[in-house]
Amino acid sequence: MRRYGLFKSSGCIACHNGPNVGGASFQKMGLIEACKTTSTAEGRFAVTKQDIDRFYFKVPTSRNVELTYPYFHDGAADTLGQAVDTMGRLQLGRKFSEAEIADVVAFLKTLTGEQPRVVLPILPPSSDATKRPQPFD
Repeated sequence: MRRYGLFKSSGCIACHNGPNVGGASFQKMGLIEACKTTSTAEGRFAVTKQDIDRFYFKVPTSRNVELTYPYFHDGAADTLGQAVDTMGRLQLGRKFSEAEIADVVAFLKTLTGEQPRVVLPILPPSSDATKRPQPFD
């Protein structure tokens, strides 16, 4: 509980929340400290063209996060420890100690599970002459 407590009390939970511990919102990257990157990605702005959306990126789910490296929109963090350190500084205005980084990483690793196996059905062949489904007629 100590590790989850640190995740929560540090403010990580403000963005990484809900059933998937994130993945349901967009947040500005570099809220407290500017994000230094060579990436040209500008987040939601690329789609909306609204200045308010510049550098707003989707907050990823934390489930299975240890399997999804490198981290961030530009792949700048190779390890979870680097990602936690960066998020602490850029988003929370906090410099985590090495022990705190290790605790948050240990908590995040508890969110790793087996990926469900999804088997797609084999559909019959179709062509432009195939009758359309009823809802589309």
